[in-house]
Amino acid sequence: MRILIRYFFRLVRLILTPFMLIGEKLSTPKGVERSSEQQAKVEEECQQLALYQFKTCPFCIKVRKHMAGLSLPIETRDAQNDNAYRQELAQEGGRVKVPCLKITQDDGSVEWMYESSDINAYLTRRFG
Repeated sequence: MRILIRYFFRLVRLILTPFMLIGEKLSTPKGVERSSEQQAKVEEECQQLALYQFKTCPFCIKVRKHMAGLSLPIETRDAQNDNAYRQELAQEGGRVKVPCLKITQDDGSVEWMYESSDINAYLTRRFG
């Protein structure tokens, strides 16, 4: 019975994937306009951030759309299809849960932030 449920949800995910990706493309907001100096500063600060995500996770889509709205070039790491990123997320972050924002501080310490609403609030406070 368990295997049937697993395959059912895989089928649903397979069917919904193209619609989710198209929906993301169509509803992604236009990015914030900044001066070239301000955008260069933002890009430099974004070097310390990395988003671990799955391509079709609705919560990851929510964060990616928010990043696009703030014009943030944050590196996205596919923890679903890249085992190295998945292992890094599990070992350093403590669990394989997405979305997860890896924040590297100036002193080299690392903070792992889970929950799309928390990530969006952090990005708005820092770059909004």
